[in-house]
Amino acid sequence: MSESTALPRSVVLALWLQATGASHGLAVRSVTDDDEPHTVVGLPGAAGEGTLADLVAAFSAGPREVCAALPAPGDPCGVPAAAGAQATDAGECVLLATPAGSWAAVPEVTFFGSELEPGHLVTWRLLEVPAWSTLVAGTVGSLADAERELRSSLVVATEALDSLDVARWRDDAADAIERVRSSTTAGWPVPELEGRRARVLQLAWKLLAIVDLAGADDGGAVNLWQADQRSTALREVERTARRALGAATYAAVR
Repeated sequence: MSESTALPRSVVLALWLQATGASHGLAVRSVTDDDEPHTVVGLPGAAGEGTLADLVAAFSAGPREVCAALPAPGDPCGVPAAAGAQATDAGECVLLATPAGSWAAVPEVTFFGSELEPGHLVTWRLLEVPAWSTLVAGTVGSLADAERELRSSLVVATEALDSLDVARWRDDAADAIERVRSSTTAGWPVPELEGRRARVLQLAWKLLAIVDLAGADDGGAVNLWQADQRSTALREVERTARRALGAATYAAVR
C-alpha cells in the first residue's frame, strides 16, 4: 500500500489507545509499521524526548477520550485552534483527553531514502488544547450519521471512478482500482472492531483511496467544466470520508 493510501498513523494509534487491555508492544509495532522508531515530544510530566511506547503507556489506561482527526485547509474536523495549524500541515492528529487535561498528538513525518526504498522518521508532538469533545461531536457526528453519509458519497465516488479513462492508459491504474474495490479490513494493523465501526472505517478509507486515484488526473473529462464538476464532487466525498474516520475512531473509555 502506498503512503498516500495507507491507513493514517493517527487512526491506527487512536484505535489502539482505546482498546482496553491491548498489548502495548503490539500497539507500538502496529503504528510504527516500517517506520524508524517513533519519538515523542511534550508528554505530560516528562522531560525531554520520549518514545511511542511512553505515549501508549500514558494514554491507554484509566478514563480517557480518544479520537483521530484528519483536518484539511478550511475544514479543521474539530481540532481545537491551539493545534489547528500543526494538525492541518500534518493532515492528521490524535485528540486525547484524561482527567488531567486535553492534548493533540501531531505526527511530524520526515521522508528519506528513495522511491524504491523509502523511509520515514516520525516525531509525535503533544500540544495542550482546550476540551475538544463537544467540538468534535458537533463536527463528525455519530457513527450512524457517518455510515449514512458515506453510502451516499460512495455513489458519487464510484461514478467518478467508473468515468475515468486512466485504467486504459496508465499501467498501474487498473490494478490499483481493483485493489481498492476488493479491499477489506482483514490484515489491517488495528484491534478487533465491532461491525458498524469496521464498516465505517473500511468505507471511509476506500473513498479516500478512490479520491486519491481519481484526483491523479482528469480521466474521462473532456473539458474543463467536466473536470471542475468532478473535482468539486470528489472534494465533498473526501470531506465526508475524513470526518467519518473521526467518527469511527472516537471512544470514551471509563
